[in-house]
Amino acid sequence: MSYKPRRALLFMPADDLHKISKAATLDVDCIVMDLEDGVAPDRKSAARQTAAQALQTLTFGRTERLVRLNPLNTAECEADLRALLPAVPDGFVVPKAEDAVGLSALSARLATFEREADLPQGKFTLIAIIETARGMVALREIAASTPRLSALIFGAEDYTSSIGAQRTRSGTEILYARSAVVLHAAAANLQAIDTLFTDLEDMEGLQADCTFARQLGFTGKLAIHPKQVPIIQAAFTPSEAEIAAAERLLAAYRANQAAGVGVFAYEGKMVDMPMIRAAQNVLLRAGRTF
Repeated sequence: MSYKPRRALLFMPADDLHKISKAATLDVDCIVMDLEDGVAPDRKSAARQTAAQALQTLTFGRTERLVRLNPLNTAECEADLRALLPAVPDGFVVPKAEDAVGLSALSARLATFEREADLPQGKFTLIAIIETARGMVALREIAASTPRLSALIFGAEDYTSSIGAQRTRSGTEILYARSAVVLHAAAANLQAIDTLFTDLEDMEGLQADCTFARQLGFTGKLAIHPKQVPIIQAAFTPSEAEIAAAERLLAAYRANQAAGVGVFAYEGKMVDMPMIRAAQNVLLRAGRTF
């Protein structure tokens, strides 16, 4: 099995070529050139031109090149697609996803462009941001909207605003929503990307938030500054000890399977399929085969 890591998704304003150029050198898993909130209304056109220029001229190495669109079914989104499709990013991030209809229509639009441009079908991936009350209650439909959807992002700041909650450091008010995004992503075999951490000076707080997000089941997290990237990517990368433990367990599982044994004892514990799947997930996140 293969697994494309999306541990850190670094957002860059799409109208700043200098910042995008710097981000392209960081070996971050994903760069998101932001045409939505990161760009002032009177800079949208310039941002489209800059993002297209970056895609066509910069070398990103292994980094996935994504573009965050303006909200679907708006004139700004239509202009985004017209300007950026010919530059062929790796995919698009859809803000404020609230139903399956819009994502399905966008997927069909991308499929048409792929055919006309002689690109492989499915070339463009989609990632949906769940950041409103309507999006949260439509999670099941959104997650099943299109095969080109590869991940769900939870956006806490807009979500708390949409439900009238007060944003706190403890995050109690977003715990249900965080868990719901992970649950529906897992059910649809999608990656789950956690919300951003807004305090750029608190690296210990970022580390703790990453640890908690990973415990919840998230596979990655948004970044809004390059200095957050190493902490996030390390937090969502299995340690060598975790990898070794998973490989030992899977080796024992294969040996017992070959002997016709189902549930078996290993290091003082009874092992069944949930534990095997957890070990396989560790190796997937580490980019290992099993």
